[in-house]
Amino acid sequence: MRILVINGPNINMLGIRERQIYGQQTYAELLTFIQTCAAELQLEVDCYQSNHEGALLDRIQEALGKYDGIVINPAAYTHTSIAILDTLKAVDIPAVEVHLSAVGQREQFRQVSYAGMACRKSITGKGFQGYQEALQFLKELLIKPK
Repeated sequence: MRILVINGPNINMLGIRERQIYGQQTYAELLTFIQTCAAELQLEVDCYQSNHEGALLDRIQEALGKYDGIVINPAAYTHTSIAILDTLKAVDIPAVEVHLSAVGQREQFRQVSYAGMACRKSITGKGFQGYQEALQFLKELLIKPK
């Protein structure tokens, strides 16, 4: 089972940016955490991060026929990118939206998630654990008889 984990803008700045919101852990630590979780769940995982919307769209499109599921943290594009919504819908790969912070308790403009409209589940405010929960959810979803 192959899962693509996509992280959007500024996720590469973990451990540096707004530590009171995102914590002290770095992006490198997040990648290690995801790979460890994937190994425990017997999943093959590829991780990708970009600060550029078009690059994220390209990666989602390239996932078609290669991945069984997508975990996506669109970061700030969550609230602005109808293009990410449309691309997730176009490829129709089961996806889970993850946010490190509790976006529902933050600024008003963060209350709409376009990407989440194309996802099977949204997980917010659980830090790194949200990625583990997303991988577990996708594994259970994908092994269910159809």
